[in-house]
Amino acid sequence: MYKLDINCDMGESFGTYTKGRDEEILPYITSANIACGFHAGDASTMKKTVELALEHNVAIGAHPGLNDLVGFGRRNMDITPAEAYDIVVYQIGALQAFVQTQGGTLQHVKPHGALYNMAARNKDLAQAITQAVTDVDSELILFGLAGSALYEAGKQNGLRTASEVFSDRTYQEDGTLTSRRQSNALITDHNQAVQQVIRMVKQQQVHTLQQVDIAIQADTVCIHGDGEQALSFAKHIHGALQSASIKIEHIHTIV
Repeated sequence: MYKLDINCDMGESFGTYTKGRDEEILPYITSANIACGFHAGDASTMKKTVELALEHNVAIGAHPGLNDLVGFGRRNMDITPAEAYDIVVYQIGALQAFVQTQGGTLQHVKPHGALYNMAARNKDLAQAITQAVTDVDSELILFGLAGSALYEAGKQNGLRTASEVFSDRTYQEDGTLTSRRQSNALITDHNQAVQQVIRMVKQQQVHTLQQVDIAIQADTVCIHGDGEQALSFAKHIHGALQSASIKIEHIHTIV
């Protein structure tokens, strides 16, 4: 039987700024990656998002990013592995405290944006992030881009590691995501995005912008909560996966 976890980045509002439609999307996902205050989010938003996730039986993950509110954590920064370790430990700890006070359990860690993509290529950063997750709680599941340095570091260090794929992003021949700075980085057509996911799950392949297929493993698929059509897409992909006989399950039953 084909199985897939659906994760979504959440809790990205802060102060007087509202971002995303978290409460409406939660019924259609199984894992929530909650911002921890560096690239987005604040203490009150973190608490509220944890409460909502628990109400909907959605597993909770920390979503640590670079300290870059203005750039939403999507701009590369020249940080050392030691700095990466520190900011990941700090942010996991902040969210973990809110989860514990609400009687829940933190399930996973998924780096955000530029930190995620930097660690996908840089083995030293990947190792530092993996070590941070291990040192906080070795039972946590690490989400990493399929086939990336971060995914491999997690596996090599004995962490339960989820191979993550993307429904709304295009791929390069080396398995990396196309940079958001390029016009063809995003897939906006719902049907095209869903067909990409179904093929990744059932055939373990994805078609790249270089017009070649590459092998890929899909344990969890990301849908972005900050997109204009995030809610309609969440509904669409949830129904389409079920119609394709792909069972939507929590990641801890898959990895």
